[in-house]
Amino acid sequence: MTDDRFRPFETNLDRDNALLMLQEATHGADDGELFLERRRSEFLTLDDGRIKTASYNASEGFGLRAVLGETAGYAHSSTIDEQALRRAVATARLAVGEGGGTLAVGPQPTNVRLYGDSDPIAEASFPGKIELLREIDSYARDLDRRVVQVSASLSAELQEVVVLRPDGHLVSDSRPMSRLNVAVIVEDANGRRESGSHGGGGREGLIGVISRDNWEPAVKEALRIALVNLEAVDAPAGVMDVVLGPGWPGVLLHEAVGHGLEGDFNRKGTSAFSGRIGQQVASRGVTVLDDGTIPGRRGSLNVDDEGTASGKNVLIEDGILVGYMQDRQNARLMGVAPTGNGRRESYAHLPMPRMTNTYLTGGTADPASILTDLKDGIYAVGFSGGQVDITNGKFVFSCTEAYRVKNGVVGAPVKGATLIGDGPEAMSQIRALGNDMALDPGIGVCGKAGQSVPVGVGQPTLMLGGLTVGGSA
Repeated sequence: MTDDRFRPFETNLDRDNALLMLQEATHGADDGELFLERRRSEFLTLDDGRIKTASYNASEGFGLRAVLGETAGYAHSSTIDEQALRRAVATARLAVGEGGGTLAVGPQPTNVRLYGDSDPIAEASFPGKIELLREIDSYARDLDRRVVQVSASLSAELQEVVVLRPDGHLVSDSRPMSRLNVAVIVEDANGRRESGSHGGGGREGLIGVISRDNWEPAVKEALRIALVNLEAVDAPAGVMDVVLGPGWPGVLLHEAVGHGLEGDFNRKGTSAFSGRIGQQVASRGVTVLDDGTIPGRRGSLNVDDEGTASGKNVLIEDGILVGYMQDRQNARLMGVAPTGNGRRESYAHLPMPRMTNTYLTGGTADPASILTDLKDGIYAVGFSGGQVDITNGKFVFSCTEAYRVKNGVVGAPVKGATLIGDGPEAMSQIRALGNDMALDPGIGVCGKAGQSVPVGVGQPTLMLGGLTVGGSA
């Protein structure tokens, strides 16, 4: 949102002087900004009845960037004052040299508010949070005598950012984040142990996350997954059709396709999707969006970390590649508009094109009919994450909950299943899309170039043809 105030936090930094130094740093540059950040976070974990972690962190600092062509000069400091900023100017100007650039027009103002700005940490007392975790532990053990270990964690954070641009335009944003997670381990009479976990949250206050209506279902779901895995048999191996469930399985889309649609990889020609705008890259009916404008979602932002308003960006439409996710630098170099995807982990990091909430829209098929059409394959509804090679789109994913399916009948749960394929090929092998599109519960964390940011994923039930399933049976 736009803000006429300059909030240098509790530091000695005058807005007018800061602007003059920013203009000095970016004289002759194509772009640049002063990014200020203050962050407070709390993390609590109860493990097996005992407090394992109780941490509180507070930090603040600034990052100064000057960009010329493909080069960026960046300096950051945990001290926000004129002396530190003066040193940063000298460093950032090394990238500009004699200049020669034309300063890009700044982002358009926005007054969009997708979430509140209250501090989640302050919404419940520390003893109250500890008592909640103990209650979760007791509740989980009372649900089933096979529960032998419970881990419950609670996190709350408030990130405040200010972006000052060389034209004097200033943008600020206060970003809350809350999350609850529950993990259980169960043991049968033969000593076999299996685990399950569930949780979620978003850009919201802590009250909703810690309400009984929220944490009881989370405990039950974690227990359900653990008990399913307690009955699991070894997964088969081979090439077969796979049905993915709705919601969190969209993490496969995020890794296998999403990263390949980020602007920097495509500008450099290192993505499997480089130079393919206007081409068919997925089955007809497949539409993929990156949408940072969904209220309260984990990956949503009022503005990105360059001050650009978040957008609802169509990446693939009816199987045709129509756009990439862009920050300001890559957008300028590729001759397109920024999409609100310039993100950074903190003031100590350069912004780059990153996903927000990436999802595949729903189709018209009944999810039950999709499973009925699966003659011999795997039904995967939970993942622990995966890896992808951006240059060719090849991915590997591990399933946390999956089932064997034969002749349309869902059979025994399987363990040790991995899905292996490549993104462009998998997208062209989508054979059915359910009408049950859902977003994940709010647990996504994305890593890129050593930086981690919160994200969201989503998709409907869908069938993929011809994936390689790694297993032991």
